[in-house]
Amino acid sequence: MTELSFLTAPGMSAGFIAETRPRAHGAGIDPYEYDRVTAPIGSLLQWPDACRAAALDHRARAERAAERGRVRTAGQHHRLAARWFHLAALLPDPDRERAAAVAAEADRSMGAALALLEPRARRIAGEGYAGWLRLPQPADAAGERFPLVVLVPGMDSSKEEFHGPADALLARGVAVLAVDGPGQGVLADGPALGPDHRHAIGRALDHALAVAAELPAMPSVDPGVCAGAVGAVVPAGGVIDPGRIAVLGLSLGGYLAAAVAAHDPRVRAAALVSGPYRLDWDGVVPFVTATLARRCGDASAARAFVEQLDLAALAPRLRGLPVLLVEGGADRIPGVTNADALTADLPDVELLHVPYGNHLLGNALPDWLPDLADWLAETLTTKTLAAETPATETLVAAAG
Repeated sequence: MTELSFLTAPGMSAGFIAETRPRAHGAGIDPYEYDRVTAPIGSLLQWPDACRAAALDHRARAERAAERGRVRTAGQHHRLAARWFHLAALLPDPDRERAAAVAAEADRSMGAALALLEPRARRIAGEGYAGWLRLPQPADAAGERFPLVVLVPGMDSSKEEFHGPADALLARGVAVLAVDGPGQGVLADGPALGPDHRHAIGRALDHALAVAAELPAMPSVDPGVCAGAVGAVVPAGGVIDPGRIAVLGLSLGGYLAAAVAAHDPRVRAAALVSGPYRLDWDGVVPFVTATLARRCGDASAARAFVEQLDLAALAPRLRGLPVLLVEGGADRIPGVTNADALTADLPDVELLHVPYGNHLLGNALPDWLPDLADWLAETLTTKTLAAETPATETLVAAAG
C-alpha cells in the first residue's frame, strides 16, 4: 500500500497550495478565486472536496446560464468546472472512488463546454486512451487541412488541464488532440502508466485521423452571403493534414511525448515543456513517488518505469527532428534532471529558457506560451513538412 502520511505533515497543505497556485493560473483558474477556494484548507485531505465544491458551483452557474440562452457564458463555466474537477484529482487521493469520480466529472464538464463553444470538437476513446480533438475556427479558405499537435499531459495532469497551450494553437490555425493515456486523467484508475504509453498515443492518433476524415471543413464565407447558402466541403483525406503532426508534452508528458516522437514517423516536430531528462527514484519527494505508484499500479512498477526513463536513450531517434525545449530556471524538483540536459545530446535543439520560470512556468506565461505556439505553428507550415503526405498504409503501420 502506498505511504500517504505525508499528506497530513505540518505545513504540507500551505506549501502545496502555494506551489500549485501558478499551475492553477496556467490552467486558466483566476488566482483570486483560487485563493478564496483554498484559504479554508487546513489539511491536504480537504483539498479534493474544496476543489470539487468549486467545480460544482461553476457547473450550477453553467446550467443557469444555459436556461437563459447564454450559450457562451454556459460554456465558459463548464470549462472552469472541468478545470476545478481536474485540480481535485491532483493528489494521490486515499479515496480511490472519489479520485475516479472527479476525473470522470472533469471529462463530462469539458464535453459540455465543447458542445456549446466548439461543436466540431470530438471525443475519442479506445484501448488505453481518451482524448479531445479540437479544430480551429472557420478556415481562411475552403477545404483547408489543418496541422495537428498532440498534447500529452504528465504524471498528475490530464487532457482537461492545458487550455492555454491548446487555445494558443487553435488561434494560430492548428488543430489539437489532447490525450489521456494509461494512468492519466479519466484513465487514472484503469490501465497503468508505463512504457506502453506511446502505443496508446499512436492508437489515439489513428482514431483522431479517422474521425477527422469524416468531419466537414468550414469554408470561408463572404459576410454578405448567408452561411446556410454555402455547402460544407470535405477535403480529400479529411480536415487534418497527416503530413503535419507534432507532439507537445508537459512535465512528465515531455518524456512521454519525446518517446512518441522518437518512434512514430508521423510526428514531424516535438515541443517539451518542463520535461524530465532523468528521474532518481530515491531522490524524488514522497508526493511524486506516491503519485507515480498510484498511476503505474504500485511502487515496484513505478520504480521500474522511472529507472528506464532516460532521454539520452531516445536522443539518437530524435536527431534531425525539430525539437523545442521550454525550461524554467526556478524549476528544481528534487530527484529530477531537467530536459535542458538534452541539448548536450542534440546540439540542434532550440532552448527557450525563462530564468524565473517554475515547473510548467505558470508564473511566466507571457514569456514562453506565445513563442511556443508560434514555433509549433511555423514549424508545421514549412514546405519541408507539408511537401509530402504519408500514404494511408504507412500511417496505419506507424502506430504499431
